[in-house]
Amino acid sequence: MYDLVVVGAGPYGLSIASHAASAGLNLRVFGRPMASWRDHMPRGMLLKSEPWASNLSDPKGRWRLDAYCAEHGLTARHAEPISVEHFAAYGLWFARHAVPEVDERQVARVTSGPGGFTAVTEDGETVHARTVALAVGVMPFVEVPRALRGLHSSLVSHSSDHGDLDQFRGKDVTVIGGGQAALETAALLAEQGTRVRVLARAGRLVWNDVPPPWERPWWQSVRSPHSGLGPGWRNWFYSERPDLYRRLPEQTRARIATTALGPAGAWWVRNRVEGAVEVLTGHEVTAAHAVPGGLRLGTVSREGATRTLETEHVIAATGFKARCDRIAMLSAGLRATLATLPDGSPEVGRDFESSHPGLFLAGLMTASGFGPAMRFVQGAPFTAATLVRGVRRRLRTTPTGGTIPVPGGSRSSSPSPVHG
Repeated sequence: MYDLVVVGAGPYGLSIASHAASAGLNLRVFGRPMASWRDHMPRGMLLKSEPWASNLSDPKGRWRLDAYCAEHGLTARHAEPISVEHFAAYGLWFARHAVPEVDERQVARVTSGPGGFTAVTEDGETVHARTVALAVGVMPFVEVPRALRGLHSSLVSHSSDHGDLDQFRGKDVTVIGGGQAALETAALLAEQGTRVRVLARAGRLVWNDVPPPWERPWWQSVRSPHSGLGPGWRNWFYSERPDLYRRLPEQTRARIATTALGPAGAWWVRNRVEGAVEVLTGHEVTAAHAVPGGLRLGTVSREGATRTLETEHVIAATGFKARCDRIAMLSAGLRATLATLPDGSPEVGRDFESSHPGLFLAGLMTASGFGPAMRFVQGAPFTAATLVRGVRRRLRTTPTGGTIPVPGGSRSSSPSPVHG
């Protein structure tokens, strides 16, 4: 029986595995390394995060992004975005140097029982472990507006469905959303000759400012410090103190989760959109119907005015919602034991342990508890170190071969229905 099974091999899963291996844990790691970055982001995309805020984490800090760039003749400078392709390659390099061998098979099911957990791979192998860390990224949590659900994938897709956009050359495409994924997707489409428009619910697009210089007068740094989530003390708090963020009242955390770091485009994509892409702000899709050659969208404006438009394809760049009922690999019985927060995401303790002892969660699933940093690579170092400490603590309190106790006082709830 393994001490730990890590499910997922993106930035969080690889970082957790590196810390766990360094701690001497007997572990297995499952998942195709950096799969989302390699398979679900079009060529030509750039990393929105600063290079210095995009490091995967090993205990000694040896395998940083700047070390990879130096070894491969690349630059990793402040305010110079790095390509998604280079970041994915960095993740593979990190895996080779800092992580035990990764089993690229997918885990299909995780169940709990006496002594811990059983993970079943896609080809039927069973693996037993005393603890499990789910670092499944964002793909299980794809969110598509209700009006677009159920339509064929030839008509509607999510922005994460595309490793390239070549299939849309010469077509008419409508991108739904006002955040970075929507705006950069639209820019890439326009640059390859696609007729593209952006339809956003917000009244106007929001653009991030060019970051201030790395070296600047001390009083400017004191007034607005750099952080992995952008300049300013509030962003610094989200970025650097997720442990304190977790102690905020639940109501405060819920408000921040819905308002902090909302949809916005990076400064370097702005001039690729303005003047090149049709933008319809203040509009929401209320209906969608297949018609010859594509689909017809019905929209309503913020003032209540309705209109229709026809397009050949819709790309919903509408993000992800990390709800417990979307963690499909967990058995129904195991999901039912998970306590949830008001937004449907799982509740986690100080060490990222869920309400089911021995089941640890990482990444987007924990953003409501630990803050906005968990939506970005920035959150991986804190998560990896903290979660592995929690795993070691759990292993010390659970005799080998014994049953991991479920505390009688845990607050649990059944999976909530999906809301649009």
